[in-house]
Amino acid sequence: MLRFVCALLLCLTLDVPAIEAAPPEPLRVMSFNIRYGTAKDGPNHWDLRKEFLVETIKAFKPDLLGTQETIGFQRDYLAEKLPEYKTIGVGRDDGAEKGEMMAIYIRKERFDVIGSGHFWLSETPDVVGSKSWDSSLPRMVTWADLKDKQAPDGPRIMWFNTHFDHMGVEARKLAGRLLRERVAEQKEKAVIVTGDFNSVEASDAYRNLFGAIDGQESPIVDTFRVLPKEKQQTENVGTFSGFVAANRKGGRIDWIGVSSQFKVLSAEIDYTERDGRTPSDHFPVTAVIEWKPAEKK
Repeated sequence: MLRFVCALLLCLTLDVPAIEAAPPEPLRVMSFNIRYGTAKDGPNHWDLRKEFLVETIKAFKPDLLGTQETIGFQRDYLAEKLPEYKTIGVGRDDGAEKGEMMAIYIRKERFDVIGSGHFWLSETPDVVGSKSWDSSLPRMVTWADLKDKQAPDGPRIMWFNTHFDHMGVEARKLAGRLLRERVAEQKEKAVIVTGDFNSVEASDAYRNLFGAIDGQESPIVDTFRVLPKEKQQTENVGTFSGFVAANRKGGRIDWIGVSSQFKVLSAEIDYTERDGRTPSDHFPVTAVIEWKPAEKK
């Protein structure tokens, strides 16, 4: 017995190196305009494509899924089919169930949700259902304050998901400025932005979100354009398909932006199709990102 105790004490005094925690896995982000489910789309009606749409989401396996044009029953259908996600989404008209939603889906296994909320893209962002400038409809942002369970010592993530107006040029321009201001307020947090911006890369809305203003660089970068030039797609990058898989021309109007705490590993337009048809009238866009190592102090 004495010999056993001595051996045990000897083992405990050995200089065994500490086992380092595994680094966080890359984060998978998807932005998907799913087309509002009450549209009279004939062969592309929601009931005829909803299973295909869910399969497209599951194939990418996002940790964060931001949707646009989501009606309440579509939000609930996706929540039922994606039970591993926490769902947040309210209607843009009344902050409850009326109108399209910017519903978001957060993988529960990966994130703790610290807080969430909404604001409107207007001169009075905290007024529910408000619209300003030349916006044709109320437009809004749904946000979530997240803690990555795989990076407990890292910063929290503020995620913004939005849909800019489809008609108002001035509204899109100023919505870009307002969203940028909200992003810039996140001094201690990493940021992810997803959405359908109804704007191309040459627009004021894009410049207001990603460009330099008064000599100040944007706090976020466009994941699709931050990759090395040889990895960037420059032609046929349209993200509005009109349900036609071959329709890849036109501007890229769906974007994912991230702050400097992340390294972009890939950024893609998902051209999933069956028999020439797509699961929505937009192609989903995706990004795979990873945390940069923390700077040593």
